[in-house]
Amino acid sequence: MNELIVGVLVLVLAFPLGSYLRKLTLDEQKQGKKWFFYIMILGIIGAVVSLIFRQDAYLFTSLFVAIIALQSWR
Repeated sequence: MNELIVGVLVLVLAFPLGSYLRKLTLDEQKQGKKWFFYIMILGIIGAVVSLIFRQDAYLFTSLFVAIIALQSWR
């Protein structure tokens, strides 16, 4: 139960961290916009696969990567 709470807290922190990274890397976002999209899709696919295999650590890692990429992709 504690692992789940920590995982959710880290995912919530991914939103402000992604916004902060977006502000720091404005020049890379123009050139690599399609790559952020691909990374986001891979993160979502990884989350679905980890749900099927019941691997919580991979689930939270994949969602964290997807959230960070989503923030940079927007």
